[in-house]
Amino acid sequence: MSTDAIDLGSIQRVLVIKLRHHGDVLLTSPVFTVLKNHAPHLEIDALVYAETAPMLTLHPALSQLHVIDKAWKTQGILARLGAERGLLATLRRRRYDLVVALTPHPRAAWITRLTGARYGVAQVQRGRGRFWGKSFTHFYVAPKGNSRHTAEFHLDALRRLGLQPDEADKRLVLVPGAEAERSVEGRLAAHALPSKSFVHVHPTSRWRFKCWPPDKVAALIDRLQAEGLKVVVTAGPAEEELRMVRDIAARTRSPFVDLSGQLSLKELAAVSAQARLFIGVDSAPMHIAAAQQTPTVAIFGPSGEHEWGPWQVPHQIVTSRHACRPCGRDGCGGGKISECLTQLPVEHVFAAAQALLAHPAAMPVRPDLLEEPPCAPPSASH
Repeated sequence: MSTDAIDLGSIQRVLVIKLRHHGDVLLTSPVFTVLKNHAPHLEIDALVYAETAPMLTLHPALSQLHVIDKAWKTQGILARLGAERGLLATLRRRRYDLVVALTPHPRAAWITRLTGARYGVAQVQRGRGRFWGKSFTHFYVAPKGNSRHTAEFHLDALRRLGLQPDEADKRLVLVPGAEAERSVEGRLAAHALPSKSFVHVHPTSRWRFKCWPPDKVAALIDRLQAEGLKVVVTAGPAEEELRMVRDIAARTRSPFVDLSGQLSLKELAAVSAQARLFIGVDSAPMHIAAAQQTPTVAIFGPSGEHEWGPWQVPHQIVTSRHACRPCGRDGCGGGKISECLTQLPVEHVFAAAQALLAHPAAMPVRPDLLEEPPCAPPSASH
């Protein structure tokens, strides 16, 4: 243990800040579990963007959830200042002893200073200057290369404070809630789908370059349904995602249950919880399925599976062998289309699904040995 470890028994309130996207916020959920299980007396709050709040609401370790609404920027300078002032006043009233900044955002430094927190922990940021460096008492360092899962990296903030997480506390937590569960039970009953009788496919992402092509998704759905497996397809409400689902539907030989654009985030979690298997790309729904402990097939292209893969759940990761991946770019040459995905055969994803369906509790296995060499032409049967 480091010589500057903090005594959790001497503090009462903690604020955890994560100002990023939905999946990023969900991957912080073990931080709350670990803190609460090591110090049950703590009141643990979170600060996130309003749109990502459903990722943490109903978390059993969370006391209060504070939000920043991006819409404040559109409401005029006076309204925005009033909202910001109100948020700061609320945070100051909580009298935090510790701020855990899980995003290297300047706002985290300001909040740590203005709330008067005795302790603050944040990621080392080269080139941020003295303001960032003087805003926190403890710093943790990002690992070099693509080698550490984001959930573990979040927990490094607690390790830096002297708190070593237990393996049992590292799972993702997302509670759908009774209302979402009842809604989904009704929707599934309308299609005669009992629990664990279907495969949940979420083929879309807000980032097009992460998506597997519609023709291959359609071919996979046909293969699954030919095996007697019912398929439920979901997608976000954005028109581009709905258009992709319509394209998939037009290419399939047998109809699937289409819930795209119809579900809240909590309802999406409830669907995943009822599924026998989840299949999707690197996106928040994949992490949501992992939080529900639903066996997961994750298709990865330019993003890194070591950092962003399914966490603490039986899973299979399917990738190509392109030497350039994971590159983190928005498609080859910035063209929004990733050849490491367009050239990924249907057979490989189907084989991963079959493996998990046969052994749903098995340890994760990478099916890389099935992959074709870099830049090989797509399989003739998709």
